[in-house]
Amino acid sequence: MSKRIAIIGAGPAGLTAAYLLGKAQQQVTVFEKDPQYVGGISRTESYKGYHFDIGGHRFFSKSKEVEDFWTEILGDEMLERPRSSRIYYNKKFFSYPLVAFEALNKLGIVESALCVLSYLKAKAFPVKNPTNFEDWVVNQFGQRLFNIFFKTYTEKVWGIPCKEISADWAAQRIKGLSLSSAIWNALFKPSAKAGDKDKVIKTLIDSFRYPKYGPGMMWETCTRKCKEMGVDVIMNCGVQSIDHANGKWTVFTSTGEKIEGFDYVLSSAPMREMMGAVTPRLPEPAFSSARQLGYRDFLTVVLICKDEDAFTDNWIYIHDPSVKVGRIQNFKSWSPYMVPDQNMACYGLEYFCFEGDGLWTSTDADLIALAKKEIRQIGLTEESAVVDGYVVRQPKAYPVYDQYYKERVNDVREALRQYPGLYLVGRNGMHKYNNQDHSMMTAMLAAQNIIAGKEVYNLWDVNEDAEYHEGGERGAEDAEQVKGRMVPSKLNE
Repeated sequence: MSKRIAIIGAGPAGLTAAYLLGKAQQQVTVFEKDPQYVGGISRTESYKGYHFDIGGHRFFSKSKEVEDFWTEILGDEMLERPRSSRIYYNKKFFSYPLVAFEALNKLGIVESALCVLSYLKAKAFPVKNPTNFEDWVVNQFGQRLFNIFFKTYTEKVWGIPCKEISADWAAQRIKGLSLSSAIWNALFKPSAKAGDKDKVIKTLIDSFRYPKYGPGMMWETCTRKCKEMGVDVIMNCGVQSIDHANGKWTVFTSTGEKIEGFDYVLSSAPMREMMGAVTPRLPEPAFSSARQLGYRDFLTVVLICKDEDAFTDNWIYIHDPSVKVGRIQNFKSWSPYMVPDQNMACYGLEYFCFEGDGLWTSTDADLIALAKKEIRQIGLTEESAVVDGYVVRQPKAYPVYDQYYKERVNDVREALRQYPGLYLVGRNGMHKYNNQDHSMMTAMLAAQNIIAGKEVYNLWDVNEDAEYHEGGERGAEDAEQVKGRMVPSKLNE
């Protein structure tokens, strides 16, 4: 029997669910507040024929379901791209992932020896049960390498001291990586054979797939295919609130519409906003916990330049505290199709900030001037090579993993038991700093639950590699009947 589903947000999670539910002949309505772009933070914007991402988005997953989905949507329009990235520190560029002897040479004999001693000390006297980012990373790399390669960049990203960031973020984003594993990777590259994907540390992969015209191409094509199946995608239409009564959901939109009769609501909107928009109101402490969740915003200053072979990296992490920029993207290196004139280059300088602070409220002209000055200061290109600029502001780009986030999210999770048919999916929906494959997998499982008409999967049991781990009482047998490969997998070590 067909069900009616409201999906809030046309990002990777929302559109993945819409596509799968559309294929299953469900009645789906997607509400997207952006007037033009789908894809959320995985969209691709354009300016005068130049295409650029909101951050860089590699298409690599250990999940076959996700990889197959990408192939089904874009097929041959997906390119295989080499990964090239570096770290800028102390006026020097370091290959990333680590090239062991290059790093030792650039740090110098004395500094390298001190780093090794610091690493050995950390291994001999680790912090037991580290709860914050700094202690977790020091355990893996030593205090000295933490100060060089992690502290400045991480505090630029989050705007708070590393001691106030949960260790969960480090464990999630650099899972499986330590000094020894990085050196081993530098000396003995892991096999790239198809069967070895589950053995590769994501941080160290050296190639990935990428749509010809950026990640937005994936979600624009997905949207078109959704519409062809009868899915209703409504742009420029945010959701103000949702109401649950008599077993059905009602959606109240930002355009003043009241749409009734939904059996399910899937939301990828920020948890802080969505949980305050639910009727009946969430009980305490869930309501207060949701309101206290934090987000980090960022902006990209796009510089269109004469291509003077300045650099070929996909992106560069900027660990130097003398500049405000945190990361620099080279969109032409992601895909040559992103730039309409091959005599030109398109760089994206990323500045992490809080909505309403000094950077966020700066004029576009001032931000472009800052970016031109800093890219010259770093030594990547001259200001004279820059012919144009453009600014994109992205609110709520990253859910903050502070020391209290887990307890607050757990309060919300517990309260959701009282709201049948409401699923939270994706990065901001679940307040999980994840990659798009994880967001997509949570949507895939939500769609399968709806199609099955029962709670076969707990969406919170998807790990950071977009693998499903059966954490509840439901068995693998039921799960396998719904979707063959979505069976329990080992927890990450």
